[in-house]
Amino acid sequence: MRKLFLLLLLSVASALTALPQSGRRVSNPVSTPPAPIQPPLNPEPERPRAPALTTLLFLPESLLERKIKALDNKSFRLADFHGKVIVINLWASWCGPCRQEVPEYEKVRKSYADRGVEFIGLTTEDPRSASDQVNSFLRRVSFGFRLGWADREMARTLMNGRNSIPQTLVVDADGRIVSHWRGYSPGRSGERLERAIEQALPRN
Repeated sequence: MRKLFLLLLLSVASALTALPQSGRRVSNPVSTPPAPIQPPLNPEPERPRAPALTTLLFLPESLLERKIKALDNKSFRLADFHGKVIVINLWASWCGPCRQEVPEYEKVRKSYADRGVEFIGLTTEDPRSASDQVNSFLRRVSFGFRLGWADREMARTLMNGRNSIPQTLVVDADGRIVSHWRGYSPGRSGERLERAIEQALPRN
């Protein structure tokens, strides 16, 4: 009888121990998917591209009428030579290629005397600080062009965004730019100038 009682007691105890465990749920932990990579809220803006340089086809009216201070302290305008072919050479006293170019251009200038061609040399230097250097340059180099100072606005327009010298422009009698080039080619710049002038002269 005692053994039966003990067995019954053990059964009840086992049932009571298992009862609170019966409500447990065993489950595998749910893995959280990685968060998608978001682009930055304030991405760095793209750098604007520099605008493409356009070709200057005509001398603008504002440039034709602009007063140019000559090296002899007089003044002139490009419009003063309307009806002529105009050769414009941009130079500076510190520019070695400019110094080499002058003798070739001088030969061309002399060969077109009295043929309706005006030769103008404009230095891009500042007359307030470079007068002595320019005058020294001209004492050493025979430069028979009509000479003047190109102010900042004139130089920027004529150079058309290409900031290097020497530069040469050949303009026909109607103000159309027939040819525009940069730099000096030893032994060839004079020939190039002559070809451009022939192209700009009116056909008879």
